Amino acid sequence: MCTEVLDSIGYNGSYTGHDEPSLLFYSNVPGSGNQMTYLLRLPKDPPTLPAQDGSGGTFNFQLHPAFWVGLAVCDDQSSPNPGGSGVGANIPCQPDSDANIYDSSNPNDAHFIGKHPGTAFMEMQFYPAGMGFYFTGSGSPTQWSSALNIDSLSTNANTGQLNNAACNAAAGEEYVNFAWITKSGVPVAPPSPLLATGATFTLTPDVLLYNPGDLLRVTLQDTAHGLKITITDLTSGESGFMTASATNGFAQVLFDPAGTNCDPQTHNLTRDFHPMYATSSEHTRVPWAAHSYNVAFSDEIGHFEYCNRVHFEGGSCTRDGVGDLDNGLPAGAEDDIFCFDAAFNQSQGFVAIGGCAGTDFDFDGVPYKLVWPGTFTNVALDGAYHARPVQFTSPLFQDSQGESRNYSRVAFEADLPRIESNTNPPCQRHIANPADPNPGQGCVNPPKGADFYPIYTTGGDRQSCVWQLGGAHLPGTTNTFGGTSTAEYGQLLVLAYPIPGPAVTLRYNNFRNVLSLNPCLNENE
Repeated sequence: MCTEVLDSIGYNGSYTGHDEPSLLFYSNVPGSGNQMTYLLRLPKDPPTLPAQDGSGGTFNFQLHPAFWVGLAVCDDQSSPNPGGSGVGANIPCQPDSDANIYDSSNPNDAHFIGKHPGTAFMEMQFYPAGMGFYFTGSGSPTQWSSALNIDSLSTNANTGQLNNAACNAAAGEEYVNFAWITKSGVPVAPPSPLLATGATFTLTPDVLLYNPGDLLRVTLQDTAHGLKITITDLTSGESGFMTASATNGFAQVLFDPAGTNCDPQTHNLTRDFHPMYATSSEHTRVPWAAHSYNVAFSDEIGHFEYCNRVHFEGGSCTRDGVGDLDNGLPAGAEDDIFCFDAAFNQSQGFVAIGGCAGTDFDFDGVPYKLVWPGTFTNVALDGAYHARPVQFTSPLFQDSQGESRNYSRVAFEADLPRIESNTNPPCQRHIANPADPNPGQGCVNPPKGADFYPIYTTGGDRQSCVWQLGGAHLPGTTNTFGGTSTAEYGQLLVLAYPIPGPAVTLRYNNFRNVLSLNPCLNENE
């Protein structure tokens, strides 16, 4: 559940990707890129339990292991130019500033994208109740939890260099700072990539938990010592927070490609992580990410397929479950990994069904079926078998005068082209450097294999407009934006990324549809 990278990483590209249908928020008013507040209502599961044969209800953990609100942040040890290269020395990030915008495709331009200050992406993630498939031993069987994640890429895009082997083994090429939102604001264990332990990911009584259906106020705001997330549960009255600060143990990993070790004494650089930009637009990118955004809400889907027998707990599936179409494919083509059987999940207090949480690159799992909220026209039947949708307001930010402001535009974005490499035919997403024979061919929405792909709709009224994710038939829906994923997410988007040369590679990594306005204004401004 990390930020999607422009290319697969890991051994033989085995880190295959994430399906992240997203809603982006744009404003050219300073403040919109570094502090905002959402109201968010957590979904409830349906009264009908899931069944191993697929005939029961569909719970939230089957649709998404997480959803999140995100923001670009500074990390001088992260891509595109850590340590410097032929395009020049690494340019230090200026927090909360559009001076960090470098998006020219011309290597001779002063604002060539390869010169962009080092960038990470913060995902404030929310994890559904019963998600034993994803954080076994850490997820709550009955309540939601949340954590601040910061994802960085330890690569110099202008040289192609990775960090040294010891650091890649210890922290990963895409390294992550992780901290639960706690009532005290203190991490339960070290959040940094080099010092994190199993305790970092284990729930304690200090971790803020939420009941399904609770209404949350989620505030992201920069402080002198880093980005602070504050969550107030307006239903229970409880609250928690976390600051991405050096004091709390957040850290960058020293980019040291010629090194032979990754000693935390020298390579764990504790830092305050600050938002990168002042505003949010098509130009405020994370230059190594598949997506194009800064301020965004995103779901993470494509991580549940039924499995009737496992090789071992956490291993592969040896007997495919209902709806799984990849049975009989050659070794390596199966996507049924990270699997747990029903008995194991029941023993942990989770729902007694077996399933797999690996990336569903053939799009035949539960999240690609007509099992989302609002996919049945019969409202009673939909409520009996399908979860309630996540609902959230458009965020508000404060301008330089302290006035609350709405974002002026929104965009819908889906990174399907980035992850359609295993479909038949595969998506030809490379436009230049390298170029596929027919760029754009095979890049489709909805993806091949899917019966359905979720869309964002609006509900409520002018005084209480909310966004929601699922199908087009949710009660009270006011706008479906065409009613299909094809209409909503729009056309293929060309993005440039720096590569050795210096040069750029041009890719189709997303479908994107930018609206000229914000159709769901938050009237609480």
